[in-house]
Amino acid sequence: MATAIRMTQTGGPEVLTPETIEQPEPGPDEVWIEQEAIGVNYLDVTQRKGAVPIPLPGGLGLEGAGRVTTIGSAVTDFAVGDRVAYILGPLGAYASGRLYPAERLVRLPDSISFEDAATVLFKGITAQYLLKSTYPVGPGTVVLLYGVAGGLGQIMAPWAKHLGAFVIGVVSKEASVERARSLGCDAVLVWGSCDLPKEVAALTNGRKADVVYDGIGRETFGASLDSLRPRGLLASIGASTGAPPPIEVGTLNAKGSLFLTRPGLAAHATDLAEYRGRAEDVFSAVRSGIIRPLAWRTFALAEAAAAHAALEGGASAGPILLKP
Repeated sequence: MATAIRMTQTGGPEVLTPETIEQPEPGPDEVWIEQEAIGVNYLDVTQRKGAVPIPLPGGLGLEGAGRVTTIGSAVTDFAVGDRVAYILGPLGAYASGRLYPAERLVRLPDSISFEDAATVLFKGITAQYLLKSTYPVGPGTVVLLYGVAGGLGQIMAPWAKHLGAFVIGVVSKEASVERARSLGCDAVLVWGSCDLPKEVAALTNGRKADVVYDGIGRETFGASLDSLRPRGLLASIGASTGAPPPIEVGTLNAKGSLFLTRPGLAAHATDLAEYRGRAEDVFSAVRSGIIRPLAWRTFALAEAAAAHAALEGGASAGPILLKP
């Protein structure tokens, strides 16, 4: 038997309810994982609310870590007892145990704890492709990063700094400034308390940013475009204040031949070799101390609703875990 968080309808955190389920036998290409730690991501919230449709009734969650306890007849790459982690794939990570396709698993090094893996893998792979594929950040790159004190920002800021970037962090409140500085930001701006493009220009001797990572959306979209140098790139990576407004293609030309992209995790993790390579890069960054997985709080699995309330309400100051 196992415990799984299920939902029959979209809505608030209260739609997440624990249920006892039978442990099924794995299909030929599946394994059963006894989970040790589960990552809670903002994508889970958007799916629960119905903004991103998912099959119902069903489970939730896309990130977990644990041990393989049963394998399907065709599985050859993994064995009982292996330590593994995963992101994406079928929904259902909010569970004490689950079936999962063996080909989508990542082998977990002994040096990485289950808790660290579930804290860092989803956000870490996201940070990895944003910094190395969406825009190849390197020495001298000027990075403007919103939400630097949040779960993704806490990984991106020190990693960008390690790559040699000049990192300008943007936070939503004065209380987050010191935290942002401790993550390696060269400068920190508080959204709403300054003319952001003007401050970015001043900090860079008029050059402005090479790349802007904007997870805020509607409120910040115009300022983000105006903070870019000619031929700079705006990566729209979220929309916490709503979707950015439509933009005429000619506007990008008028503002300096700008580039605009909306990168997503699936397109950067579908190819298995690429997916596992990105995961290994994340684990290497953890082992070397470039990034430090620090969960803000761990909730019991049965408290998934409370975990969502904390994340959605802005009470969290970093990644959230569920523990079976």
